[in-house]
Formats: sequence, C-alpha cells, structure tokens
Amino acid sequence: MQNNLQQLYGNIDIYLFDQLLKGRFDNCHKIIDIGCGGGRNLHYFLQNGFEVHGIDPDTRAVEHVKQLSAKLTSNNPESNFVVAIAEHLPYADDFFDLAICSAILHFARDHAHFDAMLRSVWRVLKPGGYLFARLASDIGIEDLVTPIRDGVYLLPDGSTRYLVNQKTLLRYTTELGAELFEPIKTTNVQNLRCMTTWCLRKKQ
Repeated sequence: MQNNLQQLYGNIDIYLFDQLLKGRFDNCHKIIDIGCGGGRNLHYFLQNGFEVHGIDPDTRAVEHVKQLSAKLTSNNPESNFVVAIAEHLPYADDFFDLAICSAILHFARDHAHFDAMLRSVWRVLKPGGYLFARLASDIGIEDLVTPIRDGVYLLPDGSTRYLVNQKTLLRYTTELGAELFEPIKTTNVQNLRCMTTWCLRKKQ
C-alpha cells in the first residue's frame, strides 16, 4: 500500500494532498508549480491527464523534473518546464487554472520582492483559478523571531525567512480580489518554525 501511494503521489506536500482528496482541483486542466524543484508535488497531476508546467531558477531541478515528466507520462511536453523566477513568469495573463507555490514565497528578500512574486503568480491565474501556497509565518511564534530587515526574520531553528502573519495574508486576499477556499492554517514545529497554508481562489 505504501509503495502504491508513493507511486501515485510522490513526496507530496500533505496539505496539497488534502486538497486532492477533497476533489478541489478536479476541474482544473492547466497547472503550474512555481519553484517546482524535482517535481515532488507533480506526480499525481502528471499521471492523471493534467497539462503540467513548472518553473525553477535551478537548471538542474528543471532537468530533473523533465525526466520525471517523461517517466510518468508521454503526453506532457518537456518544454512545459523552464528555468525562470517567480517574479518574472514567462506566461500570458489568465493562463493557468491552478498555481502551486509551496515553500517559495518565504525566500523573498524584502516586502517589495514578496509583493512582486505574489502578483506575478496571481497575474497568470485565470478568473476562478486557484492558488495553493505554503509559506513561513510568525503565527504562534511572534515573540521568538528576530527581525533582520524589511520582513525578513531569524527563526529559532537558525534559518532566515521572509515571514507573513494572518493580517498580511487577509490584506492581500482583499487586495487581489480573492476569496479563501480554505481557512488559513498554520503548523507550529516545536516553536522552531511555523508554516502556513494559504488557499485562494481568483474571483470570476
């Protein structure tokens, strides 16, 4: 059973898996994984008839995900995976039904960089499209993080991340003309770091 699940879903983000179980993205056709890495979140989509795209700034990661795509399906062109950065996506407006942005936005250098990445991703989503985002936050560890610069903090685990909070996420939800399709949820990892799931739908 474990091997079957691994083949079907790979090492998928558990909160993305939750959305698949709920059937949230069943009617999505064209998807993009922003910062796709080696494709850990793409196994299910590649094997179930979705048109899958991915971008990553790492050339080696893009080559790896091309190989994964070729292994899992013959119907998804390798050219769908390109070297690019989140704030400059090489796609037309209103292009995708679903954008996955898992553990990417918290690498923003400052407020302006975060804003540029988020709005770039939002631009390529169709009206009615979904954004699934997982990113670091200070929710629950507000007194344990140390500010470094313009939204970037030192976390108790020794890492540095751009951190959001619920107020920021709700403000952007309103500014983008979006609606939450899931409540904002945060996982606290022994007060060392917190990861928040932010699920938006673009209003039609």
